[in-house]
Amino acid sequence: MKKILLYPLSVIFYACFIGIMFLFHPLQWLCLKVGGYKAHKISVDLLNLSLMSCLYVIGNRCSYHNTQDLPNDKPLIIVSNHQSMFDIIAISWFMRKYHPKFISKVELGKGWPSVSFNLRNGGSVLIDRQNPRQSIPALTEFSKYIAKHKRSAVIFPEGTRSKTGDLKPFSTTGLKILFKNIPEAWVVPVTINNSWKLLKYGSFPVNAGINLSLTVQEPIELGTIPEDELLVEIEQRINKDII
Repeated sequence: MKKILLYPLSVIFYACFIGIMFLFHPLQWLCLKVGGYKAHKISVDLLNLSLMSCLYVIGNRCSYHNTQDLPNDKPLIIVSNHQSMFDIIAISWFMRKYHPKFISKVELGKGWPSVSFNLRNGGSVLIDRQNPRQSIPALTEFSKYIAKHKRSAVIFPEGTRSKTGDLKPFSTTGLKILFKNIPEAWVVPVTINNSWKLLKYGSFPVNAGINLSLTVQEPIELGTIPEDELLVEIEQRINKDII
């Protein structure tokens, strides 16, 4: 019975979700052209708030737990598990104070209203995972941008989304490039829970009655422990709160 009810709810959800993306596409362009980065950042924050609100419309909840004292004057490397597209929206909204920028696959750079524009113009990087000659220099330049402006690089080391919520093995190449090029950064492990349940039935219908949660773990200053130990520690901190 619940799944039957999810179909009309999902129609409402996607009508709101897609409508918001089309609405904010020209608004982003206008804000960027008229007000530069600051105005564009405000439009992106409002975009992510609006997209998050779509989950509430169909009976879901979102919660953010952060008791950590994160530095405001240092670049951050936010390392998170990955369960669905809603992870990106949650991190973008809840951690907006830290100017999160994403490492995304090149395919997302076109064809998606609002999303593609922001990825191309908001400081994120688009990489071709199958082409190291493109991806490694792109990640290096991205690292320099994060270091210069003291913003946050967001990376999902699993590479692909976990459809069960269980943590997948990390691919460490991207992390090592970030570590090398932003040696002054603090690493912030983040645990996301229940995001995968929202798409339990695939992209349609969207599930309801789910509490997507985002928990910030204790940060680690680069250089305080050897790299191999650091990679293990990050994975353990993320995994310890996965339910």
